[in-house]
Amino acid sequence: MKITFHGHSCFLIESNQTRILIDPFLSGNPTAILQPDQVNVDVILLTHAHNDHLGDTVEIAKRNKAQVIASHELANWLSWQGVEAHGMSIGGKYSTNFGQVQMTPAFHGNGYIDEEKKEIIYMGMPAGFVIQVDGKNLYHAGDTSLFSDMQLIKRKYEIDLAFLPIGDNFTMGPDDAVLAAEWVGAKQVIPMHYNTFPLIEQDPHAFVERLAEKNIQGIVLEVGKSINL
Repeated sequence: MKITFHGHSCFLIESNQTRILIDPFLSGNPTAILQPDQVNVDVILLTHAHNDHLGDTVEIAKRNKAQVIASHELANWLSWQGVEAHGMSIGGKYSTNFGQVQMTPAFHGNGYIDEEKKEIIYMGMPAGFVIQVDGKNLYHAGDTSLFSDMQLIKRKYEIDLAFLPIGDNFTMGPDDAVLAAEWVGAKQVIPMHYNTFPLIEQDPHAFVERLAEKNIQGIVLEVGKSINL
């Protein structure tokens, strides 16, 4: 499969059967190269409803007739926008045509902020995903702090690749992300959620060097670049 980084926490996974997009924050993302009208996708996974993750979901999903998988509350809201959405809750599994997803905990907020109306709409619990596709297990942690139950992921799955936030302030920073990588037991780790804004500036190469000290392979994936897994 081919995995492409599109900035912040957005990844495109191209499997043998399906194109899966995670957290499509493209418009308004100063690091993004890809534009929403350039996206061809079958499934969208949303970790939570903050604007820098929900992003261009509605536009992309409608144009592609793509299914969106998200928290139950967020999925209901999306359905009201005319999107085909499947709701889940923490711990639940959902079998799809490409494999399976399990929704994992994430310690963060999950409110959609309408700046014009000055309203915040509660969208359920934030989440991560373990994605089983093409015989591989991928873990997208979403926006989260370090939490001890990450160790359970290693007990249940052999994680081939983990996407972990390192930006700090809103999520765990590099120190905690190193420990998260150990707890998850991932064979490879790609850092995310950093350098989009000044408040979350980090050195991903320094993070990868620290992973190497723990015998974990880290990959700094530049925006628009891909790896094959």
